[in-house]
Amino acid sequence: MLSISPAIRIFVHALPTDMRKSFDGLYAIVTHTFGKDVLRGDYFVFFNRSCDRCKILFWDRDGLVVWAKRLEQGTFQKPCGSEGQSLAIEVDSTMLAMILGGVDLRTGKRRKRYRVVA
Repeated sequence: MLSISPAIRIFVHALPTDMRKSFDGLYAIVTHTFGKDVLRGDYFVFFNRSCDRCKILFWDRDGLVVWAKRLEQGTFQKPCGSEGQSLAIEVDSTMLAMILGGVDLRTGKRRKRYRVVA
């Protein structure tokens, strides 16, 4: 799991992203679509069309980092953006932890996820 300071700004891309993109492709989305600078230390979150894969791009003092997660069952819940907003939805570290942890953002209940049967 990621440990994110509450001071970090986190932006979720509102549109589905091709998960074949890595450092350069995600960097291009951030600079051209979001109009943001990755080197400022913000986190940029991307989901695929079926919302079962997630990538997070961020700058770690001396290089770019891409964190990735693929769900074996279930989906991530993307936050809802306001009408007419940009393609970047800003969330806080608590909401990102809830999204990655499988908590329904509307009800606070756990969403369906894969579990290993012992």
